[in-house]
Amino acid sequence: MLRLYTHPACLQHAPGPTHAERPARLQAVLQALDHDRFAALDRIEAPRATIEQLLRVHDAAHVERIFACGAFDGMHQLDEDTWMSPGSLEAALRAAGAAVAAVDAVLNGDALRAFCAVRPPGHHATRSQAMGFCLFNNIAVAAAHALIAHGLKRVAIADFDVHHGNGTQDIFEREPRVLFVSSHQSPLYPDSGGEDEQGVGNIVNGTLSPGAGSHEFRDLWSSRLLPRLHAFKPQLVLVSAGFDAHRNDPLADIRLGQEDYAWITEKLVSLARLHADGRLVSTLEGGYELTALAASVGAHVSALLG
Repeated sequence: MLRLYTHPACLQHAPGPTHAERPARLQAVLQALDHDRFAALDRIEAPRATIEQLLRVHDAAHVERIFACGAFDGMHQLDEDTWMSPGSLEAALRAAGAAVAAVDAVLNGDALRAFCAVRPPGHHATRSQAMGFCLFNNIAVAAAHALIAHGLKRVAIADFDVHHGNGTQDIFEREPRVLFVSSHQSPLYPDSGGEDEQGVGNIVNGTLSPGAGSHEFRDLWSSRLLPRLHAFKPQLVLVSAGFDAHRNDPLADIRLGQEDYAWITEKLVSLARLHADGRLVSTLEGGYELTALAASVGAHVSALLG
């Protein structure tokens, strides 16, 4: 069974009419999933993350700042391109809460896999800073919940967003129970993710040059990233599912198609079947060209359905 976690509040995060991370992104995703071929999805309303869950990966000062900005009307700028509107706090709590609930569902046996159709995204949010459109680090909150609430010893995070998940790396680079593997364009925002950044042996960054396409992407995962994941033998597979490496996406220069997202998803599902009793949770990160995003998510979710 595949569960879909989302919440209407995630449409109320409004960083501005010209902002790339706009509500229309999630609308496009939900419309793509409102199709007969996705009728088997078990659709669940995302709960809010608790402060305790957020504090497992974020400093208290960071959490307090997000809550303080959320308590007042108007727009609040957190960094150069990260904004909060009156609906942003609720959206961020539901986005992180979706990931936590999805982990509970797959580890308790209520679902085999889950996809969280939420925003704002999360993988750029560091332990102490909101950045790159991200307020709380949703996938990190999920991983910490698996470690602390469920007692897992090996949790893998696979990130195929075109931008490096610097926040996830920042949070877990000294945590050997979490393996973080990432494919991303370099050079590109946030100017991190060099292949020499290895944490305590639990960080594996794979870089793609501008203009790289399907061949380079699949070769990187097949030759370097997937073997490291298999060697780790994760008890749970988490996915930062960004779709902005698509050839039509305006924020980067990688040339993937929706078939590449189906391919990597199938590989990660196979990984989860082999090592983690099939347990996999995916959460939406980037993807900014609406038609490409909708098609890519459709390919991803179809592969998750198996």
